[in-house]
Amino acid sequence: MIQRMACALALLVFAVCLIIGGLKADNTFATTVVRAVTAMLVTLVIGLVLGAMARKMLEENLKSEEQKLKKGSAPSTPSDR
Repeated sequence: MIQRMACALALLVFAVCLIIGGLKADNTFATTVVRAVTAMLVTLVIGLVLGAMARKMLEENLKSEEQKLKKGSAPSTPSDR
């Protein structure tokens, strides 16, 4: 799931960079493609890192909640609400 979302976001950024860099900025073909590919790769790496961080955070939270449930019902506190 992480890879799919990162790839989809990277392809979206690539397409936007091609449109903006090629049509709006009147750059050459090589400049436009190099910048779009660079933006795509940077976005892919950032998406993969953020996705891995989100997965780890969810796993930790689910594990702690599972342990709470296994211990039994704890008295409710104002911070639970």
